Amino acid sequence: MFEISSIKHRTSCNYGEKVTFLEKLSSSVNHRIEYLLFVLGFSMALIVATQVFFRYVLNHSLFWSEELARYILVWLTFLGTTVAYRRKVHPGVDIFYCKMRPSARQIAAIVVHLASIALFGIMIFYGCQFAYFIRLQISPALCLPKWTVFSIIPVSGLILMLHGITFLLNEFKMRREK
Repeated sequence: MFEISSIKHRTSCNYGEKVTFLEKLSSSVNHRIEYLLFVLGFSMALIVATQVFFRYVLNHSLFWSEELARYILVWLTFLGTTVAYRRKVHPGVDIFYCKMRPSARQIAAIVVHLASIALFGIMIFYGCQFAYFIRLQISPALCLPKWTVFSIIPVSGLILMLHGITFLLNEFKMRREK
């Protein structure tokens, strides 16, 4: 009997440590991405402003600026999604959720997290397939391999998966504590 209870205790402590580790990792990744988003947003604004100056003041267009700004916008969108998901600021309809009992809310949250994790797995799988499919294509103005631009799809899927698993484990932890 003593062995079973001590194993159970070690397992629960280990579970808490995993949640703490994942929470710290998720928070750290999110923090770094927020800085990257600032750099990308500032760079995009600078590139577009430079293009406008060159086009309308110097009457000479920069051929690469529009393509680079477009690719930065793609990265901003996908990385911004990860930050919004981590901060739980995505829009949602919670009319039914608010009317549920607390126990039903927890079950609904778990189901939502599981569905989200499944979606992120699809993003990773098909994002890798798509990046591999276009691996030989290069962008016209920048001569960049297009797979580098579209690799953000599986990368953001991995980051979203990290956040989703963290949320799911935290939900299980809260359910266990009650």
